[in-house]
Amino acid sequence: MNWTSVVAIYALFWVMSAFLLLPFGIRTHDEIGAEKIPGQADSAPANFRPGKLALRATVLAAALCGLYVANYVYGWIEPTDLDFFGDWVGYPEEQRPTE
Repeated sequence: MNWTSVVAIYALFWVMSAFLLLPFGIRTHDEIGAEKIPGQADSAPANFRPGKLALRATVLAAALCGLYVANYVYGWIEPTDLDFFGDWVGYPEEQRPTE
């Protein structure tokens, strides 16, 4: 696998991780007892910390990307392992399991 492919896959994992982690740890003004600005939405976050979110997303993306690359190198899970219905259409004969 090329290093540019690993960087692209890491970037995809990072964005996915950031969106996944976005709602965790966020509190509204009502929850922390802070005063709201007139016209502010009730659900607006009062303690949003983008640096902390970026750090968490970086760590999670590194772990997921590491697992992905390790699976690519060692072949733990292959596409044929994910075919739950036994429909091997489109796979070459040598990749089909013998039953």
